[in-house]
Formats: sequence, C-alpha cells, structure tokens
Amino acid sequence: MAEADGQEKTEDPTGKRLSQAKEKGQVPRSKEMGTALILLAGVIGLAITGPSIGVALTGIMQRNFSFSREQLFDPETMALAFVADIVDLIPSMASIFFILLIAALIGNLFIGGVFFSSQAMMPNFSKLNPVNGLKRLVGVQSLIELLKSIGKVSFIGLMVWWLLTRQMSHILDLSQRQFPYAIYDALETCLWIAIAICCALLPIVAIDVPFQMWHYKEQLKMTKQEVKDEFKDAEGKPEVKGRMRRLQYEMANRRMMAEVPKADVIVTNPTHYAVALKYDRQQGKAPVVVAKGVDEIAMMIRTVGNEYGITQISSPPLARAIFHTTKLDSEIPEGLFVAVAQVLAYVYQLQAYRQGRGQAPNKLADDLPIPDDMRY
Repeated sequence: MAEADGQEKTEDPTGKRLSQAKEKGQVPRSKEMGTALILLAGVIGLAITGPSIGVALTGIMQRNFSFSREQLFDPETMALAFVADIVDLIPSMASIFFILLIAALIGNLFIGGVFFSSQAMMPNFSKLNPVNGLKRLVGVQSLIELLKSIGKVSFIGLMVWWLLTRQMSHILDLSQRQFPYAIYDALETCLWIAIAICCALLPIVAIDVPFQMWHYKEQLKMTKQEVKDEFKDAEGKPEVKGRMRRLQYEMANRRMMAEVPKADVIVTNPTHYAVALKYDRQQGKAPVVVAKGVDEIAMMIRTVGNEYGITQISSPPLARAIFHTTKLDSEIPEGLFVAVAQVLAYVYQLQAYRQGRGQAPNKLADDLPIPDDMRY
C-alpha cells in the first residue's frame, strides 16, 4: 500500500518489524563467512591430524603394494585389506569431519543467531510458481549474486594459480622423492594451498558480512506511513483514545454529580468556579470536596444543587482556593479550616432559621481568612 502511494522506505525497521521478520525466518546470513570458517577449520584439522593421516596412508600403501599373486586374486583377502584401510583412516578423518561440522554450525549461525521459526517450516506453494521462479532468476538480486560469484571465483582462482606457479617446481620434484617423504611433502603443500585459499577468502568475508547486514536492514526499511500505522496499532488510534478519554470524563462527571446532593454547601465564584463540600459532624473530620469544576461543570454543579436545595455561597477567593488546593474526594487543607468553618456555621444557622428554629444569621464576611499562598 505504501509503495502504491509512492512513498520511499527511508525509516529504519522498528523492533516489531525485526521480530516479525525473524518469526518468518528472515535473518541476515553470510555464506562467505560459513565457507571461510569451514575451509579454515579444514586447514586446522589437516594441520592437527596431518601426521596421523600420513602414517595411516603410509601403512595402507605398504600393505596394499606388498600382496602376492595369490592374494591379489583372492576376494576375501581384498575385502579384509579394504576394511583394514578404512579402520586405519577412521580416527583421523573423523576428527576432521567433527571440526568441519562445528565450523559449519558456527559460520552459519554467527550472524543472525540461533532461532526456530515455525512459519519458515510451513510449505509455501507460491515458490512452485514458474513465473515467480523466473523473476527470481532474472532479478536484480540474482544478478548481484552472479557478479559476486564471478568475482569470488576469479579472485580465489588467481590466488591459487599464483601459488601453484610458485610451487610447481616443488610439486614436480615430489616424483623424485623417496617414499614416504613424498607423501609428507605433498600433504604439506596441500596445507599451504589451503591456507592461501583461506587468506584469499578473508577480504571477501570482510566485505560480505557488512553488506549482508546492510542489505537485511534495507529490505526491512519502512515508509513514514508504515511507522505511523505501527505506532497506532501499538498505542491505539488517536481518535479511539480520544473517544475513550471523553467517555471516562463523562463517567467521572456523572459519578461526581451523583455526590452533589449529599453536599452541605456549594461555594461558587459565582460563575466560573464551583466546589461542593460535605462535612460529617459525627466523625469530626475536615470537610471533604465531593464535586468541583469550572465553567460548564460549575454550572452543572449549581444546577444540581438548586434541584436538591443545597445552599450556595458566593465567595470567589474561597472557591478558587479550594478548587486549586484540594483534590476530589479529599479533605480541605488546614489553612482553609477557619474560612470553611465560618461558611458552614453560616449555612447551619441559615438552615435552622428556615426551619423556624432560630434567628436569621448575620451576613457572611466578604473577606474570609484565606492564607496568601492559597489565593489564586
């Protein structure tokens, strides 16, 4: 979709993109490193087991070139000789094969690590499509691999040719050497040729490993839109999150409005702020803010208060002080105790007067005792 929109893949792959690629079996691999390590391990194995192989080959040749005429035409003797030859070579050859096996595992798992992908094991019938196969054969990646192979073979071939030309006289002299020293010299020559091939592969590995890492990242690069879409999927779409916040806000307001009828007094600004206070005289604790709000919420608090006959006191400084210093469902701070106590005393006297149980209270003071650090 992003490619159809014409967007370029300029962003590095995210962690989620990399993990998804790994689940599909897409990890960076360097064939050149695997080849180089296998050859190097073979050289090391040949150097370690070379003497034992030489001794085994010497014994095999001495045994196989000393048969009598009757033994040559005896099938049982030939079979026993063949088994003896195999037994002599097994210890040395098994050591080399084991070293090569370890090198093959390390070389192929050094980049990309060890992982198990069930998706990569699933059959993919699209690979059986001849058209897709032809595209892979004539694609850019195939051309790059062809050029790499040609360059690698040419470089190694030149290195081997140069080494053989320098060692040609020594190779020809092997036919003049006495047995078994000719075998030892031949093995040593093979060892040095193998070392030269490994050295020739080192520059190729040094180029191929960074290239494979870079190519892997390039294949997984993302467009800006893909990064945004992935972020939305992980964090949630902004419109959905906004919708959820609005719903939570409305639910909180409904719960708060349900507490307004339980309030003893509503202190207002009188238009912008409104706070509803509840005081439990039996417990003797500080008054608690059961509702507070500004503008529309303040108007809703005043409306609910009017419906339930809650006394409303206009005191802008106190309303702002309570709103900014006290959280919902929390007790007012100690600095506002005196001011709120005067308001509650006035409310209780007013309620008693309305019920015919006392005189009308004096007018509430306009300048209530509010600390300077609580004035807003």
